[in-house]
Amino acid sequence: MIPFIPFEISLLTAAQSMIGIFLSTALVQSGIDKLADRKGNLDWLEGHFSSSILNGMVPLMLSIITVLELAGGGLCAVGAVLLMIGHTGNYLITGLLIAGFNFLALFFGQRVAKDYEGAAVLVGYFILTMLGILSFTI
Repeated sequence: MIPFIPFEISLLTAAQSMIGIFLSTALVQSGIDKLADRKGNLDWLEGHFSSSILNGMVPLMLSIITVLELAGGGLCAVGAVLLMIGHTGNYLITGLLIAGFNFLALFFGQRVAKDYEGAAVLVGYFILTMLGILSFTI
């Protein structure tokens, strides 16, 4: 248990919730950016994938990634709060699973576009997501 807080929470629950809040912040911000500047994102991505096999699929891919980011991020946020106040971790687990699929999709796209630096940045997010999922098996 963590001392000096007004409710009882284990260190594992605190860590799981912090992972959820961290990922929620990254995913929701990214999803909102994609909604607020869809045209700018679309233009950049079309150039990014112009010489790849994904060239004609950019609008669909952008829509799918936006939905995954907002759904995964929203569920991670709600799930983290619910977990901290003593409810089940099901929302957080679902958010983490969606986030994991999102990072896999982004990683695939970066590799296909031969943006190896961009792909490498995603590895940390994916590892954190997997640790969050695996923490529920303890």
